[in-house]
Amino acid sequence: MVACTVVACVLPVLAQDRIFRCGNEYTNDANVAKAKGCKPLEGGNITIIQGTNPQATTNRASRSSAPRSPTRSDSAEQRARDSDAQQILEAELRKAEDRLEQAKKAYANGQPEKVGIESRNHQRYLDRVAELKAGVDRAEADVAGLKRELQRMGASSTSPTPASPSPAATSPSVQ
Repeated sequence: MVACTVVACVLPVLAQDRIFRCGNEYTNDANVAKAKGCKPLEGGNITIIQGTNPQATTNRASRSSAPRSPTRSDSAEQRARDSDAQQILEAELRKAEDRLEQAKKAYANGQPEKVGIESRNHQRYLDRVAELKAGVDRAEADVAGLKRELQRMGASSTSPTPASPSPAATSPSVQ
């Protein structure tokens, strides 16, 4: 009975090979570990879960997928999407330019008319002027961004909006 107990305790220890760590990789092959300069692990056992084979799932997915349509229709669809995107950007540019003009009119080159209580409360007037200036700056940035995006699409010369000089060139330094 003592012999059976000793054998039962020794067998699991003998069944465990020495495990080596090579960076993030673990191996129980002493020759590979020696070649790679791996370090032996001391202490508890580690659990290794085998990963799935990504190549096998890719093959199954490619076999089951429907055949792709010819690239001619893909390029035609892409051109249609690009055209739609360009039209949307041009419409947004027109709206942004209108907002910029309205903001400049309201700002009145830093000297808007005082309204209501602003004639008695100068700080309120200054706050409103600062808000108007921020609105002009924001509208100018919107217009510049939309023009940049249209240029990236190659639509800078085909834009239906009249070519106008940059906002910085049309107005003096806004302060």
